[in-house]
Amino acid sequence: MKRKHRVTVVGGGIIGLAVAWRATTAGHEVTLVDPHPGRGASWVAGGMLAPVTEAWPGEEDVLTLGEESLRRWPEFARRLGGCGLSERGTLVAALDSADLGVLDQLSAYLGHAGRSAEKLTSRQLRKLEPGLAGSIRGGLAVPGDLSVDNRALLDALGRGLHPIREQVVELGPETVRTTERTLTSDLVVLAAGAWSARLHPALANAVRPLKGEILRLRSRRTTLPPPAHTVRAFAEGRPIYLVPRAGGELVLGATQYEAGFDEVVTARGVRELLDGAERVFPAIAEYELAETAAGLRAASVDNLPFVGRLPDGVFAATGHHRNGLLMAPITADAVLAALDGTPPPPGVAAADPARLREKESV
Repeated sequence: MKRKHRVTVVGGGIIGLAVAWRATTAGHEVTLVDPHPGRGASWVAGGMLAPVTEAWPGEEDVLTLGEESLRRWPEFARRLGGCGLSERGTLVAALDSADLGVLDQLSAYLGHAGRSAEKLTSRQLRKLEPGLAGSIRGGLAVPGDLSVDNRALLDALGRGLHPIREQVVELGPETVRTTERTLTSDLVVLAAGAWSARLHPALANAVRPLKGEILRLRSRRTTLPPPAHTVRAFAEGRPIYLVPRAGGELVLGATQYEAGFDEVVTARGVRELLDGAERVFPAIAEYELAETAAGLRAASVDNLPFVGRLPDGVFAATGHHRNGLLMAPITADAVLAALDGTPPPPGVAAADPARLREKESV
């Protein structure tokens, strides 16, 4: 019989909630600490589960880990009740010759790596999505990608959990001190996203906030409906994505730039997103602008998350950058493996925080 542990999870975004949910359902005693659980970057995310579309030369470990987590997603979603999981795949569009060159480079890399992505002409793209602009030069179809309604997912993961809504002052491998109490446990999991570096010295120069702005729009009776697929595009070198939601809603994202912990939505960010999206999907100009928001991705030094024990024994589950939702299942399974004393899931070893010490020693 497996031993049941007391676990304290610091951070209530998608990673922290996934860890807390999986540990709870496995019979462990879990305490979740976050002043605003279910919000932050996870609340404003696009919901794309797209390791192949996100792939890039030199990030093979990120691709491997993402694909392994993607394989776990259908069962993960089924146990949660679906969460708006979509299997329609992704279309990637290029607006000019330079953008098309980027896609050619991506396509060649994926082919060399043995991954599937079909080149499409502009006519083939518009046959799949008639609302796309006639000026699009061509693109790719990536059939294996998924997407999920991030807010439905967060709500499902949070059911049955009763978080302590306090600020964390200090933490160690078995103790978390908040503004009002001290919590003891068998394992402390640090899943505080962009704030993780402020809570543990080992991550001080390894995790940083990377600002991203998103918009939520809604089709109207007189407009075309949103695309059926997730549509990603390069607009003058700037990546954008359009992710459909139920009820005619569309998530448009995302800017990406260094701004510290600033979470203010800027006029520049809104303008860039709308200008780019209108060039890809012209009907969006007549959509209702329902929401603007900004979040802070937890970017790591090498775009690979930190999943494993830090030098003092705190278990890190942070630094997922653009792939927090995608890698939630495998990160939660890695924490369960640590609790059970079993090997981590495939691909997780590359994300061990020990690589920080290895780089320092070189």
